[in-house]
Amino acid sequence: MQNRRDFLTSTAALAGLAAFGMSTNRAMAATFEITRTKAEWMALLSPAQFAVLRDEATEKPFSNSLKGESSPLLGEDRVGNYHCGGCDLAVYPSNTKFDSGTGWPSFWASIPGNIGTKKDNTLFTKRTEVHCRRCGGHLGHIFNDGPKPTGKRHCLNGLAMTFKAA
Repeated sequence: MQNRRDFLTSTAALAGLAAFGMSTNRAMAATFEITRTKAEWMALLSPAQFAVLRDEATEKPFSNSLKGESSPLLGEDRVGNYHCGGCDLAVYPSNTKFDSGTGWPSFWASIPGNIGTKKDNTLFTKRTEVHCRRCGGHLGHIFNDGPKPTGKRHCLNGLAMTFKAA
C-alpha cells in the first residue's frame, strides 16, 4: 500500500519528467537540413539573435533587440525577400508584408515550403510557432487575425531575419 510520502514523491518525479519532455530543445525535437552545435551557433550569431533563433526568445515590440533598439525591418518597404538569420534561406516575400500595428514585422504568407510550424502551448495560451524549415531557427508565431487573402498574421522577430532587396 502506498503512503502519502511515496505518492507525493512519485507525483513530483512524474511532473519533472513531463516538464523535461516538454522542453523546447530543438536537438531533441527535430532534425533539420542544417544542424550546428550550440557553440557553433553562438559563434555565428549575436547573443540577441541566438536568444531568438535558438532559444525561442521574443524581442520587444517596435525593436530589433532584446533591449529595445529600433528595428530596421519593421519599416522596410523595398521589394525583396526576408531571409532566415541563421541559414540565409528566403522565408518571406516583401509583397506579403503588412503593418499589423503590433511592433513586429508581420506577413500574411510565407514562401511556400520554406517554413515549418509546431504547436506552442507556453505562456498559458495555444499558439503556432513558425521556424525555418532548413535550420529550425525560431522566427515567431502565426495568429488567425491577419488580412485577406489568408487571414493569417505571421508575427516575426526582426532579429530572426535579414532583408535582401530584389
